[in-house]
Amino acid sequence: MRNQAFRLSRYPQGKFSMDIFDMVPLPLPHFTEGEFLVMQTHMSLDPVMHAWLQQSKFQHAPPMHIGEILQSYGVGKVVESLNPNFPVGAQVVGLTGWSEYIVGNANMYLMDASLAPEAILSLFYFTGLTAYVCLFKLAQPKQGETLIITDAASAVGSLLGQLAKANGLSVLGITDSEEKCQWLMQEIGFDAAINTHSEHLESQLKAAAPNGIDIFFENSDEPIQELIYPQMNPYGRVIITDMPETQQHKAHPIPNLMQIQHKHLSIQGFEVHDYLELMQESHCVLAEYFAQGKIKYQAHVIEGFENLPETLIQYFNDAAPMGKLIVRF
Repeated sequence: MRNQAFRLSRYPQGKFSMDIFDMVPLPLPHFTEGEFLVMQTHMSLDPVMHAWLQQSKFQHAPPMHIGEILQSYGVGKVVESLNPNFPVGAQVVGLTGWSEYIVGNANMYLMDASLAPEAILSLFYFTGLTAYVCLFKLAQPKQGETLIITDAASAVGSLLGQLAKANGLSVLGITDSEEKCQWLMQEIGFDAAINTHSEHLESQLKAAAPNGIDIFFENSDEPIQELIYPQMNPYGRVIITDMPETQQHKAHPIPNLMQIQHKHLSIQGFEVHDYLELMQESHCVLAEYFAQGKIKYQAHVIEGFENLPETLIQYFNDAAPMGKLIVRF
């Protein structure tokens, strides 16, 4: 069986380019008791990969080193097993790598074989865990409240908005194109969406949220946050999820601290790896929403293992697609 992989040949300088990847043939990996061999079928490309490739001090997973196989999140089928909990034919998801075959262990998650891999990567695993924890555990929404999400057309943002709508909230999305705005309102069911490149943002925000904003999910660290904080209602909640690595050197003014104090706002940072014990719980809850047709996903699928580098380059150098970006082998 063929087993190809991509290794990191050098760290990128500025924009990503093809010369940071090195495609190599590998023998099938050896596995021992408690492990199993997985043939990957789908892999997602996610914002956190920018940090992994940049030697960032804000790492969400072990840093990648020159010569190592690039890491990613993937779905695959168990083809050989020395672990009775992961039998041959089982569908699994986990932190994998840019390799056609990988060794799995108990840190991977069994997924219902009837679920499409695109759904698993778009609605479950870390995407689903992030949306589930941020909304239900941290924000603790009340029916009738107003919620705003930046980078709302991303997989996490669009799922958060759908869960909020299913629980009786008014949802406003912030994104970077008119096409994404229309998708959020017409396909996903948001009450309103605003293009950050349009004019009169402040008046648009006031019109879209006439009763103020109760919950703010910040996913992008863009200047529009300066217009959102003044519209927060007393006792509003701000949840800051994974910031794009590309934003770490940008200097935006911090929120007005007196406003935060006098409005009794709470601001909480979120890191998904702190909540892994809730993974199965989130899977169960989201599976119910999915079965009832209350949440759906948009997957932008690219065919071919060999297209991983070019797809990642376009993802970070150009505009991100709506929903989840997935490469299918």
